[in-house]
Amino acid sequence: MISLDDVVAAAARLEGVAHRTPVLSSRSIDAATGASVALKAEGFQRGGSFKIRGAYSRIATLGPDQLAAGVATYSSGNHAQAVAIAAGIVGTRAVILMPEDAPPSKVAATRAYGAEVMTYDRYREDRTELGERLARDRGLTLVPPYDDALVMAGQGTAALELIQEAGPFDLLITPIGGGGLIAGSGTAAKGMLPGIRVIGVEPEAGDDTRRSLQRGERVRLEQVPRTIADGLQVDTPGRLTFEVNQKVVDEVALVSDDDIVAAMAFLFERLKVVVEPSGAVAVAALLAGKVEAAGRRVGAILSGGNVSVERFGQLIAGRAGNR
Repeated sequence: MISLDDVVAAAARLEGVAHRTPVLSSRSIDAATGASVALKAEGFQRGGSFKIRGAYSRIATLGPDQLAAGVATYSSGNHAQAVAIAAGIVGTRAVILMPEDAPPSKVAATRAYGAEVMTYDRYREDRTELGERLARDRGLTLVPPYDDALVMAGQGTAALELIQEAGPFDLLITPIGGGGLIAGSGTAAKGMLPGIRVIGVEPEAGDDTRRSLQRGERVRLEQVPRTIADGLQVDTPGRLTFEVNQKVVDEVALVSDDDIVAAMAFLFERLKVVVEPSGAVAVAALLAGKVEAAGRRVGAILSGGNVSVERFGQLIAGRAGNR
């Protein structure tokens, strides 16, 4: 388990490394939801997402021998970039497993940050098993994308900053992939505001955390979810993140791919920000009425903005064609 103190300690490690990203507001989203909404814009973070918070929080604690050997991880893109950046900051090397169908822009960025990239088939191979074998065979330290206490604490600094700057809130809404962002953020939020409700959002095709919380044990989906939200294509919650989320998550909302694209378009048109599909799910839930927010103060995390011009255009054009 992690505590508010762990998140505060991670914030100290991240001082001068992670950006303190802007908090955005919009009369349009307030009018559309009947709520007072503050959006933590992690697309303006180093690497384009919140992931540097957890990656650096973990890598900054490694000893000299571990740094000399290097680090490894597995990721569809955002954590990959974050580990590559963090490794460069501390002067170590990174070897990263990425799925064959990861967005090309994320693969290119990861390589540009100096990492060695290896690929795998996300629909046929177990990335955790592959990552652990890679780290063991090469003598590298594995930096998981979410299932690690220091990573979770680092991710929680996004909510810590949001509440410090724009709180208090009645609701905190974040995306859920493996569960690290909401575990850390929920821990920070509940530690600062005991009465707050913490709500996670998953794609309809990938509701592993919702099912797991309902059943009281980790559930594995029959297949890796097929959704435009590539950062949320997880088929089972992390072991450590699930333990935390059983205590801090009050509700999980589900959104469709159409809901996500509508939120991306809204954020672009009304707030002039580009948000990737995974990063838009909190706003998608609000706009689609999947969360009861009217009359409440809401903090929501836009977890990232790593989407190429081509992909963004395709998604928005597809929405226009379906009207």
